[in-house]
Amino acid sequence: MQNEVSVIARRMADAIVLFWLVVTIIFVLIRMAPGDPADFLVPPTATAADAARLRADLGLDRPLIVQYAHWAGAVVRGNLGESFSSRQPVSRILLDAAPVSIALGGISLLLTFLIGVPVGMFQAANRSNALDGLTTVLTTAVYAAPSFWIALALVAVFTYGAASLGVPAALRLPAFGIRTPGIVLGGWAGLVDLARHAVLPVVTLTAVGAAGIARYSRSAVADVLDEGWVGMARAKGAPPARLYATHILRNVTPQLTVLAALSLPGLIAGSVFVESVFAWPGLGKAMLVAIQARDYPVVMGATVFYAAAVIFANLAADIVLPLLDPRRGAHAA
Repeated sequence: MQNEVSVIARRMADAIVLFWLVVTIIFVLIRMAPGDPADFLVPPTATAADAARLRADLGLDRPLIVQYAHWAGAVVRGNLGESFSSRQPVSRILLDAAPVSIALGGISLLLTFLIGVPVGMFQAANRSNALDGLTTVLTTAVYAAPSFWIALALVAVFTYGAASLGVPAALRLPAFGIRTPGIVLGGWAGLVDLARHAVLPVVTLTAVGAAGIARYSRSAVADVLDEGWVGMARAKGAPPARLYATHILRNVTPQLTVLAALSLPGLIAGSVFVESVFAWPGLGKAMLVAIQARDYPVVMGATVFYAAAVIFANLAADIVLPLLDPRRGAHAA
């Protein structure tokens, strides 16, 4: 027990060091990027002296190490700073945008596994035949396609394409925004409107994620199917549905748990572009707008959120994995 606690403590310390290393590198890189925030904030008629005063007011005239120390000290105290452009606390901006991204990402991640795992099992059960080959080609193509390309393709087909074919407006899928502009809907009508706007973003993220999960699940399930106990269970007349849904799925659960954590970076990266394409007011869109405006505090606040989500999700999977597969825990110890 004491050894397990020490292993967990060591992994938590490693995660904290990695987290701080990531945010430090991003802090340096965004300040090395071309463009001065003061140039985006001063009016066109401002003089060089006006820009210099604004730069001093924002603390951008200080040495980089001083800016970093000030920012790091504030983050440790739980203060992410204030937006250069809106003058709102960064924490408020992120809290307003986070529910959109969390809902979009959470639903997509759930659908990714609900679709990807059965597809991978189907491929493994039909190894080396035409169905497996066709499914492998499709999943590889979807997984390799950029998420923004898939998003634009879906808009072209189900929004503009549907309109050009004369499909009634009620049956077309909205391309932009989270709700229909100019209309205030409540109750079930509001939920239906929100669901219609969510279809294309969710499908985009789910398609890429499910394709990757299917490829991994196929390999994991195929390895289990080669084990001797599977052939023995089949010889004893075990129903295929029960064999796959219970015994085989249980054996690949540890790998899928790790995969869920490893899928988070891709889901987050994809959501940044998807939110931008579909104009969803989430963290991804807020971050892209902040990058364009050189709004350093908002960029760093979003970086803190994303880095913490990815690193500590992987840490959680690393801690939970020995509980799901004691053999791995013994090996790690």
